[in-house]
This record gives sequence, structure tokens and C-alpha cells, in this order.
Amino acid sequence: MLKPGDTRIYRKQVTAADFAVFENGLVHPVCSTFSLAQAAEWAGRLFVLELKEEDEEGIGTFLSINHIAPAFEGEALEVRATLEKIEGQEVICSFLARVGERLVATGETGQKILKKEKLARILAPRKS
Repeated sequence: MLKPGDTRIYRKQVTAADFAVFENGLVHPVCSTFSLAQAAEWAGRLFVLELKEEDEEGIGTFLSINHIAPAFEGEALEVRATLEKIEGQEVICSFLARVGERLVATGETGQKILKKEKLARILAPRKS
């Protein structure tokens, strides 16, 4: 049974695909805040994967991220999600992202577990 304080770890190597790039080109050749956010959500999702049933799926409800230091191409990024609480069907996690001892980012994620059919109704395109 999962309990507050449990942790899950997601590891990835920083690649050029993680760089901050917008329509006008490369901003800087380091891991972007956007890419860190994806990694943080995945780390929290590791709990969702353990909790959800076959007919359920998770959906993000919130994300906060404090991007503190760079992570460079080729470096190994480790995102440690800590389960803070489960409120009903919502899974709340804090996270720390590090490269070795260097703290890269901190924050929180929220994901809600819903029945797949309910989620399909919520996400269905609206007719004008």
C-alpha cells in the first residue's frame, strides 16, 4: 500500500530534444523548464500507474516548478517524486530534479485518476 513519503525515481539523459527552442530558434542549449516539467510529471505518474485500474487513466491537474540550475546535454537527470498525499482520486507529489549533487529543480505535481470513459467524455471536442 502506498503511503506519504514513498518515492519513485525517473532517470533520463539530457539531449538536444530537451533544449529550450521556440519559433524563433534556440534560446539556450540546456534542459528547458518545459522538458523538466515533463520529467516531473512522469515521475509522479509512476505512482498513478501503480494505483489506477485497467479501466482508469490519469490526467494532470497542476504543476509547479522552480527551475534552479542548468542540466547540460549528456548529463544524467534524476527526478525523485515523493508522494505527499492521495485525496480521493488525486495524487499529489513533490519532486526534486538533480544532476549528481546539483539541484536542478523542485516543485509539485497533481494527477487525478478517472474512469477512461469519463475522461473520454471530458476530452471530447465540443461542437459549435
